[in-house]
Amino acid sequence: MKTLVTGSTGFLGSAILRKLLEDGREVKVLIREKSNTTNIDGIDVEIAYGDLRDSGSLQSALNGCDVLYHTAAYYSLWDQNKQLIYDINVEGTRKILEAAQLKNIEKVVYTSTVGCVGLNKDTTPSNEDTPFNLNTLSNDYKQSKYQAEQVVLEFARNGLPVVIVNPSTPVGPRDIKPTPTGKIILDFLNRKMPAYLETGLNLIDVDDCARGHILAEQKGIPGERYILGNQNMSLFDILITLEKITGLKAPRIKMPFWVALSAGWACEMVSNNLTGKPPAVPLAGVKMAKYFMYFDSSKAIQKLGLPQNPTENALRQSVDWFKTNNYLTTR
Repeated sequence: MKTLVTGSTGFLGSAILRKLLEDGREVKVLIREKSNTTNIDGIDVEIAYGDLRDSGSLQSALNGCDVLYHTAAYYSLWDQNKQLIYDINVEGTRKILEAAQLKNIEKVVYTSTVGCVGLNKDTTPSNEDTPFNLNTLSNDYKQSKYQAEQVVLEFARNGLPVVIVNPSTPVGPRDIKPTPTGKIILDFLNRKMPAYLETGLNLIDVDDCARGHILAEQKGIPGERYILGNQNMSLFDILITLEKITGLKAPRIKMPFWVALSAGWACEMVSNNLTGKPPAVPLAGVKMAKYFMYFDSSKAIQKLGLPQNPTENALRQSVDWFKTNNYLTTR
């Protein structure tokens, strides 16, 4: 049995690749010609070069494969070319699922996001059945992933054996870009966080999240969604945990939301009209922080056996990886 993984050069995708190889699976990865391959360098794996916008390359990559993990996505909280986000995340997903259908792939695991899961107004953890409010789609990335998930559900209704997983906030090593959560950790380490916002996240060890994908392939029901998460934590509690791990002092000043929002608007205007570079404070990120992203992963724990290793260990591994790989600007 051969498995194709998209997004294998990224944070979560590379963790999935490693877990599959640990299990003795035969794996092929789809990457772009100019991809940063740091996360898979030295790994003995078959490589297929292609692009989610090129149907021919997707069909070629799936030749000889039985299983598909579609993890790749264009993640950006700001981009001058907004259409690119939709071309890759929505139409790219449609194209690779069409190719999977054509090649009679036996099982597909699609990586969505908890951004496509409804939120409770009282900040209590929500689950796969919580009604979704379209008003929470606060940026193009979230809108594109929501549209992509609807495409996936349509394919499932038409008979494609595709399971959807909704990761919360993975934390751990090899966060090369880094992700927004990785940037929080990095800003903390580099002493660039004088204050914090009152918000919350659900954290999960990236290796547990990767294992959850494999369990979804093995035990997941096509057309069903499974939240892959672990511990709900306020941003302040995350920072206090980082203080415990590193000995560095966490900020005690709570920033009013309107201050962060004003900074986001100002930075966005500068980026859009002057520099053409990503804003120092992404407006989309500030808008996302308005919501407490707390989730209940009971379904994945009970139906799939999703591991729940301590998130403090994952935060420690993330800190160690950033230090070892020279991401720190202060000593």
